[in-house]
Amino acid sequence: MDYENEEQSLEPVEGKLSPKSRRTYPWAMPVVAALFVIVAFLSWWGTWFGRTLSDSQMKEYLHDTEKPRHAQHAVEQIVKRITEHDPSVSRWYPDVAALAQHPAPQVRSAAAWAMQYDPGYDGFHKALLGMLQDTDASARHQAALSLVPFGDASGRAELIEMLKPHTLRAEASGRATVLVKEGAAVAAGSAIARIKQNDGQTIEIRASESGRVERSSFPEEGEVAAGGELITLSPEIAQVENVFVALGYVGQPEDIPYIQPYTREIPGMPDRVRKQAALVADDIRNRSGAR
Repeated sequence: MDYENEEQSLEPVEGKLSPKSRRTYPWAMPVVAALFVIVAFLSWWGTWFGRTLSDSQMKEYLHDTEKPRHAQHAVEQIVKRITEHDPSVSRWYPDVAALAQHPAPQVRSAAAWAMQYDPGYDGFHKALLGMLQDTDASARHQAALSLVPFGDASGRAELIEMLKPHTLRAEASGRATVLVKEGAAVAAGSAIARIKQNDGQTIEIRASESGRVERSSFPEEGEVAAGGELITLSPEIAQVENVFVALGYVGQPEDIPYIQPYTREIPGMPDRVRKQAALVADDIRNRSGAR
């Protein structure tokens, strides 16, 4: 037998490896596993808002208009330092106030949230007042809430709006597909429906704020005219609770009719909200002498 020729014939055949290529590398799996861990850690570390920023990073992040998470990270760090009573943090206050004009609505909302933590800074007060006219609902809502620690009731009308359901409408005519079911929770920015227009273009209708699908005014799929009703969103639980806390300070008797529906059982709303609504309505009556 020609062993030399036999050895040479052991080549890959139909996807199978030859005996000569069946080698093991005992170090390979630990290395690959370590690489997965390292990559996951670096990804988490790069996006974790709890990571402390240096002064140079803070300046860079606060002025970053391309990556919203950078600005949000800086805002989180500033709030942390405020709550830790770090007096040096005030150097960043003008930068936080300037974020009221940031192109990303989530950054504007984060800045409005942060401003409530030091109502002694007049620049925050002025920025929040301007944000009551913001085009983004979340930013307006947060501005109205954050004005309350300043003893300012200017956002009261916005607080009442936050208790009302709102209807999402079709932005164009075409064949619509509704993507959510009644009772479903939706996050701000999530897709609610898609509309395929007659020209073949498809647009998405997105929720401007978080909430729960209270009612669908449209079948799952069908023709819709521009401006036609699609679904009605009720406010999310946390939003309602925050509004009630704020109205406990700035609410007026004329606000009570908007509070009273929450004193009754509402599908999806926990019992604590019903109790909170009753207490807030009573507080407003007692404070104003109304009956």
